[in-house]
Amino acid sequence: MSLHDKTFLVTGAGSGIGRAVARQLFGAGARVVLVGRRAAALCETAEAAQDGQALVHPADIARPAAAARAVQAALECFGGMDGLVNNAGLARFGPLADADPSDLNAMLDVNLLGPVHLIRAALPPLRAGGGSVVNVSSVGGVLAMPDRAVYGASKAALNSLTRSLARELAPLVRVNAVLPGPVDTPMYDDLGLAPEQVARLRDDMVDSTPLGRFGTPEDIASWVCRLLDPEAAGWVTGALIPVDGGRTS
Repeated sequence: MSLHDKTFLVTGAGSGIGRAVARQLFGAGARVVLVGRRAAALCETAEAAQDGQALVHPADIARPAAAARAVQAALECFGGMDGLVNNAGLARFGPLADADPSDLNAMLDVNLLGPVHLIRAALPPLRAGGGSVVNVSSVGGVLAMPDRAVYGASKAALNSLTRSLARELAPLVRVNAVLPGPVDTPMYDDLGLAPEQVARLRDDMVDSTPLGRFGTPEDIASWVCRLLDPEAAGWVTGALIPVDGGRTS
């Protein structure tokens, strides 16, 4: 991949898909700004980088001012920015009638408004270098899923944002999204569900996936990196690519 010596900002880089994306970028010789709430987890991700390839930047992207600070940190450390991966996400499952309003707001802040603020802050360097944005969405944005209505709505909004900005920002900036199916990440420990509910949910997800297994973070990361690569995907923008084991087929 033609990612060597390029600079990318990855949110949610402390675990799961974000960590896998960062590691693949390191392997391609890229520089990566690692953004997430937990500094210790980001430092663990950075251990896969060679000297000078990683910048650890703890931040909560749900806070509007965090976006401009993260982009500024990238510019000050590496002098530019070639791509942005909006991977950080938040899921809270359960009936709408039982939902905590603060959880509903938090999902919109992290899953939609965080990417909006980051893309807006990153526009000058991305336009200067012909950069790329990859949003990590979800099949939840295209499937009707009871007890996950607001989560799905936030991802559907991210999908719409992706397609609209692909036209708005062309031809200088490409904007695409990957839509993972069920991926085995620490997210399942933080859904707001009891352990037995999580176990049933995981079983149901595998049963409804034609390939019969959970995806891995690496399954998703390889597609994210491909979309970032101007040689592999230089004529791709506005795409919503399901990487889901056939779940949306």
